[in-house]
Amino acid sequence: MREGLEAGLKSKGCTIKMLPSFVYHTPDGTERGKYLALDLGGTNFRAMLVRFKRQKYRLYHKIYTIPLEIMQGTGEELFDHLAQCVCDFLDYMGLKKVRLPAGFTFSFPCQQSGIDTGTLVSWTKGFKATDCVGEDVVSMLREAIKRRNEFDLDIVALVNDTVGTMMSCAYEDPKCEVGMIAGTGSNLCYMEELKNIEKLEQSNGILKTNEQTSEGEESEAAVKSDLKMCVNTEWGGLGDDRCLEDIITPYDAEVDIHSVNPGKQRFEKLTSGMYLGEIVRQVLLDLTRRGLLFKGHVTETLKTPGIFETKYLSQIESDRLALLQVRSILQQLGLRGTCDDSIIVKEVCGAVSRRAAQMCGAGLAAVVDKIREDRGLERLSTTVGVDGALYKLHPHFSQVLKETVGVMAPHCDVTFLPSEEGSGKGAALIAAVVRQKQEI
Repeated sequence: MREGLEAGLKSKGCTIKMLPSFVYHTPDGTERGKYLALDLGGTNFRAMLVRFKRQKYRLYHKIYTIPLEIMQGTGEELFDHLAQCVCDFLDYMGLKKVRLPAGFTFSFPCQQSGIDTGTLVSWTKGFKATDCVGEDVVSMLREAIKRRNEFDLDIVALVNDTVGTMMSCAYEDPKCEVGMIAGTGSNLCYMEELKNIEKLEQSNGILKTNEQTSEGEESEAAVKSDLKMCVNTEWGGLGDDRCLEDIITPYDAEVDIHSVNPGKQRFEKLTSGMYLGEIVRQVLLDLTRRGLLFKGHVTETLKTPGIFETKYLSQIESDRLALLQVRSILQQLGLRGTCDDSIIVKEVCGAVSRRAAQMCGAGLAAVVDKIREDRGLERLSTTVGVDGALYKLHPHFSQVLKETVGVMAPHCDVTFLPSEEGSGKGAALIAAVVRQKQEI
């Protein structure tokens, strides 16, 4: 992981992408005013108004569904629909005549060249809107707002959900410099020394910021030496160069082969909620075929991909759950087993989720130890903002993660802070920070 982080900072095209977010500051508690946050992360679009005052906030929101025909129609239709939703929300809040700063959380792969620009790399999550890939999604939203001609927005930031998580938690704890998602997907961002992001060197003017002195005479080199930037690691790509082959099992290989992107996102396929249930199913299928489980009876259910959802791991591994209840869950899945079978299934679930937590912990240890070394510290004290159902809902994942970081980064004191409203509050905070710095 550490080697992958370093490589991604130096050049493009690495397995760990290390995407610059152009977020240079975490909140400092002085944020004031009203900001909009727009969140497109799946089949729902959420419009939010966030008010900041004296280190407190209030959030108002409405949720709008994205119909399938819009998800798979033209790009113009999609962004016109988003503009219509924003218009309805502003009308609802009585703010159509006010030009508010807005943060746009867009949870699809984007290559950013600035805080308010991002080119869509590819659609995921069932979206297939045409004429969007390769286009700047912020420009597309601005154009849709112009076409509507009923309101105006000051879109100041395009936000990745991991960065939103970090910013949301940094508002509660100024020591938060890392954001982590451990849910359906797996990802991490952190504040990196700007001078270490070598691949930005070749981009003309990309490092010129508003951080110069009032006389405007501070050199770019001096600016860089003091600045940090949040980097979205996209660490799920670790292993796409086969560096994890000594960890990957035949069960993982089966999951990978039958995924929508074989050979890609190998680390994510070991650690994220989208895949853990399927890994368990592959193990149970193999044990049954070998006569070690369910009396060797391979049911059609057991042969059905996706049938063993990750939520079953959380239920089965619950300390409060008796083996009789484990048998009941298996029976709901059409798997009739003995108490011994239930014990084995619980062991398998535990092995798969524990490995996922340990690997996330190892990755996080690599990040915090890098931060410590880069700053020349004997000991680092930092906070990690975390979001995601795997971290929040699984009975043991968070504890194993913490223990692993403690063992693998013994010189780092890491506090974990669960994120609340990361995509909303975080996006609004980024808009607030950007606008505040521009006004200095």
